[in-house]
Amino acid sequence: MNFLVIEDSEKTAEQLRKGLAEVSINADIAGDGLKGLAMAKEKAYELIILDLMLPGIDGFEVVKRLRQAGKSTPIIMLTARDEVHDRICGLQSGADDYLVKPFSFGELCARIQALLRRGQVLQQDEVQVSDLTVNFFARKATRSGKHLELTPKEFALLSMLIRRAGEVQSRLRIAEAVWNLGFDANLKIVDVKLAGLRAKVDGPFDKKLIHTVRGVGYVLEDRDE
Repeated sequence: MNFLVIEDSEKTAEQLRKGLAEVSINADIAGDGLKGLAMAKEKAYELIILDLMLPGIDGFEVVKRLRQAGKSTPIIMLTARDEVHDRICGLQSGADDYLVKPFSFGELCARIQALLRRGQVLQQDEVQVSDLTVNFFARKATRSGKHLELTPKEFALLSMLIRRAGEVQSRLRIAEAVWNLGFDANLKIVDVKLAGLRAKVDGPFDKKLIHTVRGVGYVLEDRDE
């Protein structure tokens, strides 16, 4: 899933990006209203997290222009102001939900889940391949009913693979999605983390679900032996 975070506080934006990555959501960041508006028009996002007070144009104006442009992307507006008038203005301008800072990341995830369900654009909360089941928002993975103890990065990595089960993922694509690394990064980290993940997901079981595609990358799929 791809979200857009429009937030001028670098610290807040980075915290949101990292938090979303832990639940297998990739987030692009825009630091001002005009840049965020341009990015939201150019790329299809599943959801936008939008700060109200922004340089350039504020959140109200961003929402207004997006809706005028025909963009129906769900929007959660963030603000440090808890005035009823602001909440009303935000919702009337076209925002779908409103969250006052400071907020817990758990509450944000719950609102994201509810909002995307309401818009019927949420990918499945839970995906199963063979006897492996991953629940994304609960951050829980099981195999044959047994809980898998995964680190946050291992869970993000497994989530990416199972969401795209049957599709070969290159090392570069994995590195970009899970670690936000570019083409010039050392991709050995992908092989190291995959080895650890496979030890937990496949190690204790006869059927192997994570496979290496030589010279390309990795794929998670249920293969007939």
